[in-house]
Amino acid sequence: METKRVTYPFTAIVGQEKMKSALILNAVNPRLGGVLIRGEKGTAKSTAVRALADLLPEIEVVADCNFGCDPHTKEKMCQECLARLEQVEDLPILRRKIRVVDLPVSSTEDRVVGTLDIEQAIKKGEKRFEPGILAEANRGILYVDEVNLLDDHIVDVLLDSAAMGVNIMEREGISYSHPAQFILVGTMNPEEGELRPQLLDRFGLCMNVEGIADPDLRVEVVKRRAAYEEDPVQFQKVWQEEENKLQEAIVRAKDLLEQVIISDDMLHLIARIAIEMHVDGHRADITIMKAAKTFAAFHGREKVSKEDIQMVAEMALQHRMRRKPFQKPGVETGKIEGIVHGLDHVHTHAHSHNHKVS
Repeated sequence: METKRVTYPFTAIVGQEKMKSALILNAVNPRLGGVLIRGEKGTAKSTAVRALADLLPEIEVVADCNFGCDPHTKEKMCQECLARLEQVEDLPILRRKIRVVDLPVSSTEDRVVGTLDIEQAIKKGEKRFEPGILAEANRGILYVDEVNLLDDHIVDVLLDSAAMGVNIMEREGISYSHPAQFILVGTMNPEEGELRPQLLDRFGLCMNVEGIADPDLRVEVVKRRAAYEEDPVQFQKVWQEEENKLQEAIVRAKDLLEQVIISDDMLHLIARIAIEMHVDGHRADITIMKAAKTFAAFHGREKVSKEDIQMVAEMALQHRMRRKPFQKPGVETGKIEGIVHGLDHVHTHAHSHNHKVS
């Protein structure tokens, strides 16, 4: 029997706190729109993504469904599962880990979205669908390494599905759709070319990661890696308690998220940040609001604070800033901090309402 490969634990990754935080926020709230991780090779990007999937609790799926539908949520089921339910059939249930589905840079559109058998549809009126990568990724993590080298059209398709939670196919007047809810994680090395600004803007959060400069931390990276390679099972046992704690915190945050409120004061603060940081459009404001609520939930709070907004603003603005030619990507964190803490006595008059937004 094949032995299961032991994943490197998420909590054992040294440093890279911002990258880990961006991934955790997306695990708590998949509606954040995914995360783009930019940085050099060997900065634990793919290790972190696989470790996160292993850390998350198992999910229940319809055992023989191509899309791994949730057997308890009719609104998110595929057409086939709904049809079976109408025949009062009990759907077979299976528990499994959340999947990480890799999307190779060479993928064609058919491989990504799937294919419809047009001949079958015309001759027999049957929709025969051959599932693609988006079907496999439903309710999991879709991981695209070197996303900047993917065809722009395919990146568009991915971002559309990630935003809508559905993959819609239309061929020769025949239409087919299926659930495609996933956490989209793209990684790239900016030295190999950038993504177009329109595509960059559609990723919820973005992180720039660099190699660790602190010698002590670099030594710790090497020590942990050596211990893991020598005995992966024992290494995992050492970190199991930390893994369990983080898993419980994510589950609690998911439950709390719906209760988190954000006041008008805080919405004004977000608008101020977006204006003063010269960000185009309104997507940044909406992302900061959602991310701040998620951050608050993860820390067990039902009300968004200035500090929550400050913590997530950089991740939401990193890739949305207007840049001059040859200017390095990045956000002036000091400027965000100044805006946040310069607002103590602004907009505190009585008309403040609370909004529940998710």
